[in-house]
Amino acid sequence: MRFLFLLFIIVPIIEITVLIQVGQAIGAWYTVGLVLLSAFIGVNMLRQQGLSTLARAQQRADQGEVPGQEMVEGIVLAVGGALLVTPGFVTDVVGFSCLVPGVRRSVVKALLSRFTVIAAGQTSRHFHAGPGPDMHQGPFPPRDSDAIDGDVIDGEYKRRDD
Repeated sequence: MRFLFLLFIIVPIIEITVLIQVGQAIGAWYTVGLVLLSAFIGVNMLRQQGLSTLARAQQRADQGEVPGQEMVEGIVLAVGGALLVTPGFVTDVVGFSCLVPGVRRSVVKALLSRFTVIAAGQTSRHFHAGPGPDMHQGPFPPRDSDAIDGDVIDGEYKRRDD
């Protein structure tokens, strides 16, 4: 409960104070310009980092591994993007730190040490403890597993009594 109080009361007060001080130092329009510029740069960085993280997650899923780190990185990127779009310099600093790969990975590592990522899904293939011929380890089958299992047709039907 205290965290929400800090988040919704203290942070906006700090942001308003910093915006007023910056506005008095450099002028109101320059302050508005800096806020808009930081949001523009942040959104472009977010897009680049997000696509990079998505590509890494896709690669790990193709290898049959759970992309747990990439999923948590995506959440950190989303939080950073939301902070960058929020007007203010303090939230921009925190948002930009979420976009820096080294800082983001250390935050993700700290989060993953507190949580466990579990993969749940429905597959048509069974996994064995040890590697065998044409087998792999991991919770996800490789992408080309449909070629191994044969053609699979998924559909719906209705029974009509004539």
